Amino acid sequence: MARNAIPGVGRPVRRMEARTGAEWEPKAWPWRIPTVAALLADGIDFGQATVLVGENGSGKSTILEALAEAYGLNPEGGSTGARFSTQRTESPLAETVQLVRGAGASRGGYFLRAETMHGLFSYLATSGDSFHHLSHGESFRAILEDRTRHRGRIRPGLYLLDEPESALSFTSSLHALATLVDLLAEPGVQIVMATHSPMLSALPGATILQLSDAGIEPRAWEDLDLVVNERYFLADPQRFLRHLS
Repeated sequence: MARNAIPGVGRPVRRMEARTGAEWEPKAWPWRIPTVAALLADGIDFGQATVLVGENGSGKSTILEALAEAYGLNPEGGSTGARFSTQRTESPLAETVQLVRGAGASRGGYFLRAETMHGLFSYLATSGDSFHHLSHGESFRAILEDRTRHRGRIRPGLYLLDEPESALSFTSSLHALATLVDLLAEPGVQIVMATHSPMLSALPGATILQLSDAGIEPRAWEDLDLVVNERYFLADPQRFLRHLS
């Protein structure tokens, strides 16, 4: 174990699957989403780092949100101790899943989701932590670096990130990626991230799962639609733009 890690053994979450005895309506939302149906049919196994990619509406955030709730994290962001809520918009998926946890693993963690960051910062301000004076990207980086450490040591636990790239510039994305790499040097840390970013999805050692109408499929980074399409666009932007007019 690294010198500055708080002791922690194993992965906090090994697997997410349908809860024994749970019932749901397959034609209703969110269970009609193909990736949600695949989750309930086959489950999802999580490594130390797992990246979820896919088009808008493919179910990435819905699955990540349910994982957060089932784990005991606030679905609007924060730690297991965060108890704020602005408006209940979460899907009922968490009620139909269960987690297989790692023996001896930390039960701590943190959930960062781009769409609810303002509410999270307002909640943290009640305890004297101020992030509102920073830009969106600066505040995201600050909270990522601050909430993953305690007295200079990395906290073991489950870290969930939902589309963090929406707050980050290219340079800030590189810094965030470096922070995630540092976190993964500690065996008690586990990361699950949903992203549209080719850069963040290149997290070293991560299992990449592409979500689509075909279900949930493991993919190599270089074969991801978001990587292939961005390469084509950057090679000849005008060719793409001609098709938009």
